[in-house]
Amino acid sequence: MRPYNLHTHTTFCDGDNTPEELAAAALAAGCETLGFSGHSHTGFDERYCMSLAGTREYKEQVRHLQSEYAPRLRILLGIEQDYYSERPAEGYDFVIGSVHYLYRHGEYLPVDEDPQWQQGIVSDHYGGNYYAFAEDYFATLADVHRRTGCDIVGHFDLIAKFNEGGALFDEAHPRYRAAALAALDRLAGEGVAFEINTGAVAKGWRTQPYPANWLLKELQARSARLVFSSDCHNVGQLLAGWETWGPLCGPSL
Repeated sequence: MRPYNLHTHTTFCDGDNTPEELAAAALAAGCETLGFSGHSHTGFDERYCMSLAGTREYKEQVRHLQSEYAPRLRILLGIEQDYYSERPAEGYDFVIGSVHYLYRHGEYLPVDEDPQWQQGIVSDHYGGNYYAFAEDYFATLADVHRRTGCDIVGHFDLIAKFNEGGALFDEAHPRYRAAALAALDRLAGEGVAFEINTGAVAKGWRTQPYPANWLLKELQARSARLVFSSDCHNVGQLLAGWETWGPLCGPSL
């Protein structure tokens, strides 16, 4: 199977490279498919996402690249649709549905900003209880396919980004596992694909991709569809982890 990547960010959101630069790199690397997936607009936090005007230009540029690179490289126009984005994901080849925030006490709380920020959220909004935080996250994630119409669930256990070696909480705790499995069962039952996402490995936060090994085994036991995503934010990460985790995945969309 030739390499592919379905989770790619550009300068239209928080990526370092243009769509053209990434397409050229994918072609040079021998990719079969490159899926662009810019961050959908979130009006309550515009630091990282595509603007509304930028979204239109992004779509135009990627559609142009599709024609320019065919048939040498299959390019897909996608979007990473946040659960709380206000506009529906329309006019795309595929949609990644992700939960980057939780809404609590009238605030949108980013779940993966940095370790200290996450600990502050748990302390201020969940009484210091990481398992209550996890239950809220996974209950929201369980609804992401209904809410976004996604084809792929993004970084399933994103809240464990900073938990390498159990630094913040115990991923074997019954409450954590029950919440995660409830979301996994609902989403798998809805027929959505799950990404093996190597982004946190490439950035040095984790030694294993999302989802954690125990969750991956649960997905495999349910014959869930797995696709490869590097969550690329620059050309150096385009195929990060492919040789190790790509063989665990099925073909691209």
